[in-house]
Amino acid sequence: MPRLATAATASIALLCVCAWSAAHAVEKPAVYKWVDDQGVVHYGDSIPTQYAQKASTLLNKEGVPIGHTDATKSAAELATEADAAQQLARQKQRDRFLLATYTSVKDIEQLRDERLAQIKGQRVAAEQYVASLGERLTALQARAQNFKPYSTRPDARRMPDDLAEQMVHTLNDIRAQKTALNSSQEEEAKTQAQFQADIDRYKELRTAQAVVR
Repeated sequence: MPRLATAATASIALLCVCAWSAAHAVEKPAVYKWVDDQGVVHYGDSIPTQYAQKASTLLNKEGVPIGHTDATKSAAELATEADAAQQLARQKQRDRFLLATYTSVKDIEQLRDERLAQIKGQRVAAEQYVASLGERLTALQARAQNFKPYSTRPDARRMPDDLAEQMVHTLNDIRAQKTALNSSQEEEAKTQAQFQADIDRYKELRTAQAVVR
């Protein structure tokens, strides 16, 4: 009986020692690692409030990383990421469209040429209209020479209201058509650039498909 009691007492003591060791191992605080605004690395049991929003790493007692917290992103950073995600989604949608719509680069070039021809036709028509408006304005200005304030004759009459209105309207039409011509040129350049981008991207996608196969 005494030997059994001694053995039992020893076992209990050993269990207590293990439990004490385990408890103290858990209780040992972890160490945080962070970098301040000057780029200096710091270690501590806690992170100062002013650096709480920055990235940090949690280390165990051996200095091995066991956790990581990313820096809190600003509204501008979140907006930039959202914009990048939208651009990527649009690009993927465009890629699917290119692959589903065209069977070759020639298909894209054919559509490009048709669009450019259409724009050119509209521009030619606008240029012809501007020319006709210029001729009309010249004729109206010639008539205006017979009236004040253009005529130097003492008996010259005041310009009729309808003639003055026609001149103003013609001038406004010329300005509007010239603005449309400038827009047409910009549209032509934009269309050319867009189709070239589609051709380049289409080639990239087809090349990538060939490599995968």
